[in-house]
Amino acid sequence: MLQVILTSLILAISMCADCFAVCAASSVTLRRKRFGDIFPMALSFGFVQAGLFLGGYLFGNLFVGFIEKAAHLLGFALLLYVGGSMLWESIRSIVRKESGEEEKHLNLTGFKNIVLGAVATSMDALAVGVSLSMDARPIFNVVSDTVAIFAVTMLSVYLGVLGGSKAGEKYGRTAEIVGGTVLIAIGVAILLGVI
Repeated sequence: MLQVILTSLILAISMCADCFAVCAASSVTLRRKRFGDIFPMALSFGFVQAGLFLGGYLFGNLFVGFIEKAAHLLGFALLLYVGGSMLWESIRSIVRKESGEEEKHLNLTGFKNIVLGAVATSMDALAVGVSLSMDARPIFNVVSDTVAIFAVTMLSVYLGVLGGSKAGEKYGRTAEIVGGTVLIAIGVAILLGVI
């Protein structure tokens, strides 16, 4: 049983690195970083990541061809949108500041951006679930994997948001531009199959 739990934790850690990176890059614009502000984001990412993993496992054999073809493209498109939005808002903010207009901040805690980020970073979980379903993995292992993925993803999102928002406080718009660029780079890596 200990081996199953350790295997589940290793799987979860390997699958949530992109969640951490996306949340760290996206959160550079956050001004408030209270637990109550971060928890819904972490919960959303955790549910989407664990849910897509479990869905991939349960329905894997039915959708294997589609998932293999669409996962990279969908992940790329979603991260391109979120990262592009960050870059666009950063550039608009710089222009506004130079023209004397009041600065507006992009709200990356909005439901739409949370869902887009969660889905974009969870496509690999869907693919892993599909591959494990073809391996006839025992249901206890799948439950252990799902719980570990949920918990580790929530933790990685929380830590990513804290780290990214601190970088945003220290480096301002530069951190936002870097964050948007990182999201686009992660999207390109997903498209190319590197991640």
